[in-house]
Amino acid sequence: QVHLVESGGGLVQAGGSLRLSCAASGRAFSTLGMGWFRQAPGKEREFVAGLNWSGGNIYYADSVKGRFTISRENAKNTVYLQMNRLKPEDTAVYYCAADLTGWGVPPQADFTSWGQGTQVTVSS
Repeated sequence: QVHLVESGGGLVQAGGSLRLSCAASGRAFSTLGMGWFRQAPGKEREFVAGLNWSGGNIYYADSVKGRFTISRENAKNTVYLQMNRLKPEDTAVYYCAADLTGWGVPPQADFTSWGQGTQVTVSS
């Protein structure tokens, strides 16, 4: 089992930036695929970005391409999500998740460990 703790959420104006962090413990982090998901009120949880165990393969949802950047620092057991040019529609609870297959790409069922989530609110 992997224990994940997100941080870095908050309130920001449209056009602003935030960086989310996710600290992992409990399993060799360098073997895990990692992903960020989000869930807005009344909507299903959706994939935002993911990367494989080495960080060499990176994936983004179309809605965030060019604005968000996912990265990992294996020496610190941490994955990041840099979010730029934020829009009100980015408002959601953001979750970090670990993929034991190492790929870091949907389906969601491959992500077996989840953090508690961090709220991101973008005001217009």
